[in-house]
Amino acid sequence: MKVISIGNSVMDYYQDRKIMYPGGNALNVAVLSKRYGAKKSSYVGILGNDHEGSHIEKALEKEGVDTSRIRKVEGATGKVKIKLDEGGDREFVEWKKGVQELVKMQFTSEDLKYILSHSHLHTSVYSYLDNEIPELSNDISISFDFSTYRKKEYLRSICPYIDFAFFSGSDLSLAACENLIEYVHKLKTKYVVVTRGEHAAILSDSYKIYKQPVTKGEVVDTLGAGDSFISMLLVQFYKTRDLKLAMKMATEAATKTCANNGTFGYGFSVS
Repeated sequence: MKVISIGNSVMDYYQDRKIMYPGGNALNVAVLSKRYGAKKSSYVGILGNDHEGSHIEKALEKEGVDTSRIRKVEGATGKVKIKLDEGGDREFVEWKKGVQELVKMQFTSEDLKYILSHSHLHTSVYSYLDNEIPELSNDISISFDFSTYRKKEYLRSICPYIDFAFFSGSDLSLAACENLIEYVHKLKTKYVVVTRGEHAAILSDSYKIYKQPVTKGEVVDTLGAGDSFISMLLVQFYKTRDLKLAMKMATEAATKTCANNGTFGYGFSVS
C-alpha cells in the first residue's frame, strides 16, 4: 500500500504539562500508516516557517514519511491547546489554525501526478480539500475522517466521491449510528466506520455489519487513538481484504496509542 495523507498538521500543546507534540489527523495517519506497514507513506500539507514547522518536518523524515511536497509558508504553524481529564480524555481548549487559515493548497500538474502515484489518499474535514475530492476520486481510492461533523448537506458534497467514511460517534446512540451508516451508504460510500469511545466500533460494507469491542488497556492519553484506528484499519484492509481482522487490529492499535502521551511521540518542552 502506498498512502498519501493530505491536509492538517498542528502542534498539540498540553497546557498542564507544557509539552508540545506533532499532531493533526492527516499528519498522524501519514506517520502511523508507515509504522503499521505501508510500503510508502507521504504527507502533503502546509507548515509555518517556525520552529514548530521544522520540528514536524524532521519528525516525518525520521519516520520515513515522504515530505517532498510539503509547503512552507511565512507564519506560524497551527497549534491546538489541549487539557486532559483524570481519565485521559482530551478536551480541545483552543485551536489556532496558523498558516493553514491564511493560504490554500493549489495543486500543479506535477502535484497531481505525484498524488496519483499512490494507491490511497487520506484526508479529513479539517484539511480544506473538499473542492478537489471529486476530481481526485476518478483515479485514486479515498478515505475521509469526518470527526463529529455529520450535517447532511456536507455529507452529500463528500460521500459520493469517497471509499471510506470515518466518524467519531461516542455521542450517538446505536440507533443513531445505524441511521448515519445507512444514509452514507445511500450516498454511494462503500465502507462506513463509526468509532464510539468505550463502546464497540462499527463498520459496514453495506452487506454486513462488523462490531469490534474496545480492547482493554491503560489509558494515559486518548488523543490520536482514532487516527491509530484509521491507519491500522486501512493498512490491514488493503493488505488482507479481511474487514474483521482489520477491525480487530485497528482497535488494538488505538488501545496502544492511549497508553502513551502524544499520538506518535516527538514531544518537546515549552517554557
